[in-house]
Amino acid sequence: MGSVLSILPLQDIALALAVATFAGVVKGLVGFAMPMILISGLSLILPPEVALAGLILPTLVANAMQALAQGWRAAAESVLRFRVFLVVGGVVLVGSAQLVGVVPQHVLLLGIGLPVTLFAVMQLVGVQFRLAQRSPRIEAAVAAFAGFIGGFSGVWGPPTVAYLTALNTPKADSMRVQGVIYGLGAVVLAGAHLGSGVLNTQTAPFSASLILPAMLGMWIGGRLQRRVDQALFRRLTLIVLVVAGLNLIRRGLLGM
Repeated sequence: MGSVLSILPLQDIALALAVATFAGVVKGLVGFAMPMILISGLSLILPPEVALAGLILPTLVANAMQALAQGWRAAAESVLRFRVFLVVGGVVLVGSAQLVGVVPQHVLLLGIGLPVTLFAVMQLVGVQFRLAQRSPRIEAAVAAFAGFIGGFSGVWGPPTVAYLTALNTPKADSMRVQGVIYGLGAVVLAGAHLGSGVLNTQTAPFSASLILPAMLGMWIGGRLQRRVDQALFRRLTLIVLVVAGLNLIRRGLLGM
C-alpha cells in the first residue's frame, strides 16, 4: 500500500496543506493551538487516527523550536523543574496512545472534540484557576489527565496551559515550559504511535509533508505580530476551534 498522499484526492491534499499553514500562522502569532487546529481541520477529511498521525511531525518540529528559543540551559532547567509533569504525563500518554487502535472511531472523535471545545470556551469566557503553591500531587494529576487525552488525540495543551496559568507563571517562562512539555511530549507521542501503528510507512510521509507549510505559517505569523490585533485574532481563532470541536462532537455522537 502506498502512502496516504498517494490515495488522497488533490483537493484534500490542498486542504490539508492549508490547515497546516493556518495552524502555523496561529502558532507564530499567538503561540498556541497548532495541534488543536491540525487535528480539528484534518479530521474533517481524514479518519481521526490518520489526522492524529498527520499532526505528529509538524508539532514535534514547532515545539522543539519553541522549547529551545531561549537556549539549551533554560530548556534543561524547565525539564528539571517540571520533571513530575513530564514523567507522569509521558507514561500515561504512552498507555493511552494504544487506545487508538482499539476504540471505535466515534469515541475518538468525541475524545478529540470535547477537550478542544472545552478549552476554547474556557479561554473565550476568561475562566482561570489559581494555585497558591505547587503541589506534586496536583501536578501529577494534571499531567496524567494531559497525557491521557494527548495519547489518543494529540492535544495535551489545554490542561497544561490551565496548570501554568494557575501557577501564575510569567509569560516568557510559560512559553518556554510549554515548548519543553509539548516538545518532549511530541517525541513520546511519535514513539508511542510508532508502536501503536498510527505512525507508519503510509502516514509518516503525509505527516512529514505538513512540516514545511506549518513552518511557513509560523514565519508568516511571526511577521504579522506587529501588524495584527493579536487579541482579536486570538478570539477569532478560539471561535473557529469551538465550531470545529462542536462538529467533531456532533460526528462522534452520530457515529459518523
